[in-house]
Amino acid sequence: MSEQTNDVQRAREIISAYGWNATSYQIINPGFRYWFSSQGDGVVGYVKYRSMFVVGGGPVCSRDRLPQVLREWEEYCCSQHRTVSYFGAAGRLCDLLHHSPLHSTVVVGAQPSWDPRNWSERTQHSASLRGQFHRAMNKGVTVSEWPVKQAENHPSLRACLKEWLETRHLLPLHFLVEPETLSTLSGRRMFVAEQGGRVVGFVTLSPVPARSGWLTEQFPRLPSAPNGTVELLIDAAARAVALDGAKYFTMGLVPLANRVENASVKNPVWLNSTFNVLRNSGGGFYNFEGLKAFKSKFQPDYWEPIYVISREKSFSVRTLYNIAGAFTQQNPVLAVTKSVLRRMK
Repeated sequence: MSEQTNDVQRAREIISAYGWNATSYQIINPGFRYWFSSQGDGVVGYVKYRSMFVVGGGPVCSRDRLPQVLREWEEYCCSQHRTVSYFGAAGRLCDLLHHSPLHSTVVVGAQPSWDPRNWSERTQHSASLRGQFHRAMNKGVTVSEWPVKQAENHPSLRACLKEWLETRHLLPLHFLVEPETLSTLSGRRMFVAEQGGRVVGFVTLSPVPARSGWLTEQFPRLPSAPNGTVELLIDAAARAVALDGAKYFTMGLVPLANRVENASVKNPVWLNSTFNVLRNSGGGFYNFEGLKAFKSKFQPDYWEPIYVISREKSFSVRTLYNIAGAFTQQNPVLAVTKSVLRRMK
């Protein structure tokens, strides 16, 4: 067993015991490096870009151990002469660091969340959702859960993912939106939509063990899939986890979402201005408003604010640039230029 494979297994075991952040299981995806606490009960998944370690979410450990594990991790960062930021941080880490004079915290969006035990009642009272379900079913779309061993590296799923990615205007992103998960489905659940025996879409769920919950990690569909296919997939997945006793279900971050009234921090003016520009012009690259509208129609129980926390007194342009580099895995300006040229073809 290689060192990287062993690290992934160690990380998975810790996440299975303590993973609270919705993105915690995503750190086992390709591209992450790992740091483990001296007691072996905590893990940090991160990527390196320039002089910064960009962490996926935050340290994964028990709540009681979080202050100690965080301190040990940041001492390691200092020993490596690296700054550090935490992208996708949620309540626990924000509560701990929000008032720290060594850290700055900004809101980057929100994620819609549900108690899946109430899911059926919510959808029954939504005429628009019921209409979408029926559109897909009337076109012969059926949804079933595939065993992990069947789904891993399945050529039909790969073909669906490939065709879906080709319809995106951006170059493939990585870090916490890594599309390559079909080779590492252990611990996940896979729901597949088929029409006439042909795969037309799927949704991958990642566990959030400490909250007895699940995250919809990705839900690609073929461009030719009938309207309502993704809605039908998500409905089937939510109902299935509810039957198995899940208490938490989220569709993940909506970047730049305005629905963060309960956020405990305020962004600097320059960052809000940047977000406004991206939100207003982002449809040419990434449809933030469309994503928010899609997830909103499932009538979330609540919206969780999602943060970036960086070890610096004031959140900087440099940190924003390095986080963008973690997602693009190349110069972000170059990535945007490539995306523009790709869209013009």
